[in-house]
Amino acid sequence: MQEFNQEFNTKMQKTVEVVVSDFASVRAGRANAAVLDKITVDYYGTMTPIQQVASISTPDPRSLMIQPWDASLLKEIEKAIQISDLGINPQNDGKVIRLLFPQLTEERRKDLTKQVRKYAENGKVAIRNIRRDAMDKMKAAEKKNEMTEDDRKDCEKELQEITDKFCKKIDELCEKKEKELMAV
Repeated sequence: MQEFNQEFNTKMQKTVEVVVSDFASVRAGRANAAVLDKITVDYYGTMTPIQQVASISTPDPRSLMIQPWDASLLKEIEKAIQISDLGINPQNDGKVIRLLFPQLTEERRKDLTKQVRKYAENGKVAIRNIRRDAMDKMKAAEKKNEMTEDDRKDCEKELQEITDKFCKKIDELCEKKEKELMAV
């Protein structure tokens, strides 16, 4: 039964990784290339992440510089950033695009905190769904006489402990990200 819970442990770990990447895409007033992770541009008919068509650097703590390898993509990248929910206006000088990260207002910080909490809650819901699927599999295995009732109860107890551990981890990550957002 150990391998049974291991499978769901791995799925829950992947869910936490998704939540971490969601948190990274929320800008916290400092330049961070991860905010561009979810932005794609039309590159010869294929939607491609910006990181795959340009080099991204941070010349200073409050700005990002995007230099496409194909100069014809400047306009596409600029348009993609403008329609994203970043809230930053790109500055195109004909060779590179600069993103200047202004200080966050108190209202924007609170909005971003709500967004982070939503990501955290979505992650916890996903973890609980994984637990529910595991419980269903255990009950099915018990009905097929592949597992005893005692084994199922032991597995469910262990699975609940794993679930609680990952939910707590998401709460800790959320709290850390909120502190980062609210720091002036």
